[in-house]
Amino acid sequence: MGNIFQITCDGALFNRCLDCFLGKAAYIKNLKQNLADLETELGKLIDAKEDVMREVNAAERHPMMKRLTKVEGWLSRVEAAKSDGDKLIAFGSQEIKKLCLGGYCSKNCKSSYEFGKQVARKLGDVKTLMAEEAFEKVAEEVQPPLVDERPTEPTVVGFQSQFEQVCKCLEEESVRIVGLYGMGGVGKTTLLTHIHNNFLQSPTFNCVIWVLVSKDLRLENIQETIGDLRLENIQETIGEQIGLLNDTWKNKRIEQKAQDIFRILKEKKFLLLLDDLWQRVDLTKVGVPLPGPQNNASKVVFTTRSEEVCGLMGAHTRFKVACLSNIDAWELFRQNVGEETLNSDPDILQLAQAAARECDGLPLALITIGRAMACKKTPDEWIYDIEVLRTSSSQFPGLGNEVYPLLKFSYDRLPSDTIKSCLLYCSLYPEDYCISKEKLIDCWIGEGFLTERDRIGEQKEGYHILGILLHACLLEEGGDGEVKMHDVIRDMAIWIACDIEKEKENFFVNAGVGLVEAPDVTGWEKARRLSLMHNQITNLSEIPTCPHLLTFFLNKNRFQMIPNDFFQFMPSLKVLNLSYSKLTSLPLGISKLVSLQHLDLSESDIEELPGELKALVNLKCLDLEYTGNLITIPRQLISNLSRLHVLRMFGAGHNAFDEASKDSSLFGGGEFIVEELLGLKSLEVISFTLRSSHGLQMILSSDQLRSCTRALSFQCFNDSTSLEVSALADLKQLKMLRIARSEILEELKMDCAGEVRQFVFHSLNKVEIYGCSKLKDLTFLVFAPNLKSIKVTGSHAMEAIISVGKFAEVPEVMANLNPFAKLQNLEVIGAINLKSIYWKPLRFPHLKTMSFFHCNKLKMLPLDSNSAREHSIVIRGDRMWWAQLQWEDEATRNAFLPCFKS
Repeated sequence: MGNIFQITCDGALFNRCLDCFLGKAAYIKNLKQNLADLETELGKLIDAKEDVMREVNAAERHPMMKRLTKVEGWLSRVEAAKSDGDKLIAFGSQEIKKLCLGGYCSKNCKSSYEFGKQVARKLGDVKTLMAEEAFEKVAEEVQPPLVDERPTEPTVVGFQSQFEQVCKCLEEESVRIVGLYGMGGVGKTTLLTHIHNNFLQSPTFNCVIWVLVSKDLRLENIQETIGDLRLENIQETIGEQIGLLNDTWKNKRIEQKAQDIFRILKEKKFLLLLDDLWQRVDLTKVGVPLPGPQNNASKVVFTTRSEEVCGLMGAHTRFKVACLSNIDAWELFRQNVGEETLNSDPDILQLAQAAARECDGLPLALITIGRAMACKKTPDEWIYDIEVLRTSSSQFPGLGNEVYPLLKFSYDRLPSDTIKSCLLYCSLYPEDYCISKEKLIDCWIGEGFLTERDRIGEQKEGYHILGILLHACLLEEGGDGEVKMHDVIRDMAIWIACDIEKEKENFFVNAGVGLVEAPDVTGWEKARRLSLMHNQITNLSEIPTCPHLLTFFLNKNRFQMIPNDFFQFMPSLKVLNLSYSKLTSLPLGISKLVSLQHLDLSESDIEELPGELKALVNLKCLDLEYTGNLITIPRQLISNLSRLHVLRMFGAGHNAFDEASKDSSLFGGGEFIVEELLGLKSLEVISFTLRSSHGLQMILSSDQLRSCTRALSFQCFNDSTSLEVSALADLKQLKMLRIARSEILEELKMDCAGEVRQFVFHSLNKVEIYGCSKLKDLTFLVFAPNLKSIKVTGSHAMEAIISVGKFAEVPEVMANLNPFAKLQNLEVIGAINLKSIYWKPLRFPHLKTMSFFHCNKLKMLPLDSNSAREHSIVIRGDRMWWAQLQWEDEATRNAFLPCFKS
């Protein structure tokens, strides 16, 4: 009997299966028609898209209009539908060929079904997109972006470091106002622009405002209405960026605009960037809320060429935007010259490095000169252009019409013609030259720039002017008591000063350029200030005619004599500098310089002064410092210079004082010079060398000489084994003290049992001890609170710089001492028995260097881990000496190990 198999089929299931089969069949049956419909509808959709795009483009011609997001999405979907539809239409003819039985079936049912399904769905998508096309509007007005990116130069490594420092500073809650200051062309605006653009990616602030202030506040004007107009310009720049600016708002009063700005900004965390400030901007009058915790941690950052403005703006932190290092400067120069030019000849790379050095790290000059040299592909072109840069830089493309005019804004901004003249005067010195502040001011006084009644007042005025020029970033601090002028600022100053149309200046400058012969004197005739200093000139044979010449720098040359008639035609000369020269005697014709007020012979080889100097009746400053070979000053010469205000003789004759004749004022221990000084009623500043206690007593007995003495040298002071230094405390202006070659001197005595306060040396800042082999200590220095430098050489008997034994009877003195609080440099050489500097560790908040050579018994320095916590110092000495040093503790040793330099 066979098996029976039975299937029971539900009616609903059967119907669904039938519908599924018929539906799939429909994709095949309708394929041909759907393809045709797809092509038609797709064409209509593209036409619709073109219509919409025309509307979008018309709207977006207005800068504040932007297409709607849904329109942008629809356009994107249309583009995708067109791409997919075109592909289906392209393959459609192949699929239609597979159809059979009148289009109801296919030779490959599966393939035709899948393709037909895709066509049907895409047709539905296209119809849906057509239905969405009826937009009421395609664009709308949008608010401006939080930060509009500003165009800027790419940063170099040096800028990147400064940029990161400022950005990190802006993260600190306590820092709310930041000043970026530096000389023109150094890249302050570039740095500020990168700070501005940084908030494109990192919107720390919800309102970022940029204001270029210089066009409004570059020049001062005391008229209040003009000042108000400038404030209005700043207000309108801010108002435009926070949505206030319209014709109605423009017509409001300053106070009303300020209220509107304040109302909006007080609710925001804003960053206000002010570029190129030349004076204080009163943020309150503008309407800007002063940044603080109550103002959502808002910040203000500004750039200026004046450090003084940083103070006036109340900056919590100020950054000096400095010139680039040599490495970074070369990289910036290289980028602007281009590798093609640098590789065009093997010699160009070295020449390009020389050209880059002429820019002295100033980015504006590096970019300008680099771009100008980008097309120069032969060494001859580079050699010629480098020579132009060194001798007549204003003729170099881009410097005279782009760089110097920009830097000249700082010059024009100086508050007086006197200060402008003082700045230009600095260009008489060579490139990279450290200029003594004191000697520079002496020259300014000699020229008549300064107007105070007495020398002290003029010196104070001179230091005030130096402060203005330093704060304006037109000068830089050099070494101790020195300033420098940036090379490009110097070139700019010469460009101004050599303008033949400005007869008031008219400089002739060939300083430090390697001359071996003096330039043709016919070119000197119109000069008012002439500098040939720091060359190799060996001969001055021509006689110049310089009727207008006021200053003549001939110092640091190699000539040994000057013709007697050389100065015959310089009737107006006021300042003559012959220092650091090989001259052994002055020409007799120097008596023709009847207008001369300042004569500098310091550190020259001069051996005698001629009696003809008596004719210089207007001479106010005579500098003979460190003229070691000087043996003859005719008697009564100095006393005849009745208008003399300054006489500097520190170190004069120290090499040959035994050779001085009885007819010389230098004969003896200094008493003859002192006697002549007593008759000079105008004398205000003196420095000189003494060789006996008698000369010292003569000075101490004169109120005038006590108040005048600035520097004093005791040379071969061998008439006593002790010197009562307490008496020197009466020299209230004494800044420098030297004791040299005093071989029998054992003690510098000071009466500590008396009233110590009266013995304080307030002005003393430099002490030098040379060749005093029996001197035991320098304990009196604990009473010099402003001491900056100590140098001791050849003091074989010295066991301590400060001896604790001197204070054994007055312990209260020990308790109140705070020595070396301002000491910067300590150098000890050949103190073979030295065991102690001070008996306990000290704080050295300003110390820069300590040097010890041939001091092998010195086992411990007055240092602990707190001695120089705020800064690093350099300790120099022999390696063996360093290895045997003992330390207060391990922390002190670890703190100072990195400071040693062999």
